[in-house]
Amino acid sequence: MAHIPDGVLATPILICGAVVTVTAVAIALRRLQPDQIPQAAVMASTFFVASLISVPVGVSSVHLILNGLMGLVLGWAAVPAILVALLLQTIFFGYGGVLVLGVNVMNIALPAILCALFFRGPLQRASQRGAFVIGALSGALAVVMTGLLVCTALAFSSNAFVPAAKVLFATFVPLALVEAMVTGATVSFLKRVSPELLFARGPAHGSI
Repeated sequence: MAHIPDGVLATPILICGAVVTVTAVAIALRRLQPDQIPQAAVMASTFFVASLISVPVGVSSVHLILNGLMGLVLGWAAVPAILVALLLQTIFFGYGGVLVLGVNVMNIALPAILCALFFRGPLQRASQRGAFVIGALSGALAVVMTGLLVCTALAFSSNAFVPAAKVLFATFVPLALVEAMVTGATVSFLKRVSPELLFARGPAHGSI
């Protein structure tokens, strides 16, 4: 459950999430290249659809997040793509909420940016098999980081949420394994058939 609903988190957490998200979006829009916009739209649509499909796991449910993949493919452009997708989910399906939107974007977008920072450089030099490994690591770590951020936000909002946060984090473990396979296979496929989708980034080649 990466979508935290309104009315759950404490006000300082909401403010922190809003500040981080606004800052990240501002940086991302300054770095955004015109040729990235169609790519960002496709990835936002993929994220929008994939994260609507939930599978019950224990007391919670999980869904694909794909933020590791979005970070590798889009770099900083993943931030506005995630923002738009989450906003549309909130408006049309009631996932998450308006007040908590900043926190939800932060929880998903920050791991995407960190994966881009750490893995996009090695991905350019990687073999086909190496691309799968890097994609798998990115997919799994992004989900684990999102799980940590979600559970931290809950735990810092109220001590009453700490037991539930521990149980909730456990549901991110099987999801991380699934995301590793999906992201690894997708990155390996893109590197083989269309590497420019991974590496063409405007004037600063290879930058995020």
